[in-house]
This record gives sequence, structure tokens and C-alpha cells, in this order.
Amino acid sequence: MNQALSPYHEGKFLLIDKPLGWTSFDLVNKVRIIIERHYKLKRRSLKVGHAGTLDPLATGLMLICTGKMTKQIDSFQGLPKSYSGTFTLGGSTVSFDLEKEVTETFPIEHITEEMIQAVAANFIGEHHQEPPVFSAKKIDGARAYEKARRGEEVKMRKAIIEITNFSITRIELPEVDFIVECTKGTYIRSLARDFGIALQSGAYLSSLRRISIDKYKIEDALSIEEFEKIVSEEILEKD
Repeated sequence: MNQALSPYHEGKFLLIDKPLGWTSFDLVNKVRIIIERHYKLKRRSLKVGHAGTLDPLATGLMLICTGKMTKQIDSFQGLPKSYSGTFTLGGSTVSFDLEKEVTETFPIEHITEEMIQAVAANFIGEHHQEPPVFSAKKIDGARAYEKARRGEEVKMRKAIIEITNFSITRIELPEVDFIVECTKGTYIRSLARDFGIALQSGAYLSSLRRISIDKYKIEDALSIEEFEKIVSEEILEKD
């Protein structure tokens, strides 16, 4: 099929549910491969991009743009986001999540439900937040995680972020489930670290799912398998 006939070159805006363990690049690459294979396009002949990175250990909503729609990616980058997930109290890791093993442990016997609710309420509003060392932030032209993995000392600059909602949905220590609504640039891993410190303990992010980006909801997103099925059916309809 001639690539000029591909509707994805004219531009598509897709809501995709990123699987656990995939990088954001993995998802973008898979979407491109599916389209190019089914439409019989030349390899890497189609532009595909995303508006907002998700860590490999996170799942959930990603906004994917193809073709001419990629020119509008910047307009989606600053949208507010919401997440659900789990903090595990009583420990810490250098990555603030399960990418790295627990290196320190802390007591949790003093932590009550009232303390947890009060600390969550105190995080609502604007704050200066330090991004994780193991993040994609650029430091002197290189990704912070690249420097960290080489054993280099990394100084992370704090950024102003805003949390508009922080709801605790389950408490079964050491686990605490939450829903957070926040502005662009908020690191939920850093929030986990800060949450543990505020409880005079430690905490790390043990699961994370992005459930919305502004008006776009995870309920409306396609799995990668569902997306491939749709593309396959498009081809059948054209033949």
C-alpha cells in the first residue's frame, strides 16, 4: 500500500495504555512498527511521538501523535495529570521506586491513619520538589540516570510543582494507596520519598498508573493489542 494513503501520515491522536516494563520509547516504536507493517510502509517513514514520559515501572495513559499531528505535541505537554498508585512505607531506594533495591529501612510503628491523612493534606499546593537522580532530566547535556549509572555525582535542581489533589484510598501498612492530581513535571517517585520523610520514616513508590491527562481518561485508552487489531481491520476494509 502506498504510504500516501495512510491516514496516520495525515495525523492521528491516540490514547494508549502503556504496559508495565515498557519505556515510553518502546511504546512509540511499537505503534510505529504496527502501522508501518500493516500499511506496508518503509521502515521509519512515519513520524510518531508522545506527549509526556512514563517510567518503565509505571503503566497507564499516554498520548501518542502520528504524522502531521506530531506538530501539536507541545500543546499537550503542559496538561495536568492524575495518577493512582502505592507507596510502601518503612524503606527507601536510591531510585525512589522498585528499579533499585531497598537500601535503608525505617520504623513504621508510630505511623497512624490520622498522620497519613494529615501529611497527604499538607502536600496539596505548590512545593519545591527535587527530581530523582534516576530520571530523564538533562544535566549538562546528558540524562541524569546515565550519569547516576556511571557512578557520577549528580546535583538535581528543585522545581516548583503543584499538587491539586492528594487522596489516600487504602491504608494497610506498610502499603498506602493514593490518587494524586498534579501539574507537569511532578515526580511521584519524589513525592513518595518526601511522604516517607514527612512521616518520620521512609517510603518508595511500589506501583504507579497514570489515569488521566486533563480531559483524556485511561478508560478511553487502547491496549497495544487493541490498537493493532484496529489497524488490521482498517487494512481489511480498504482491500
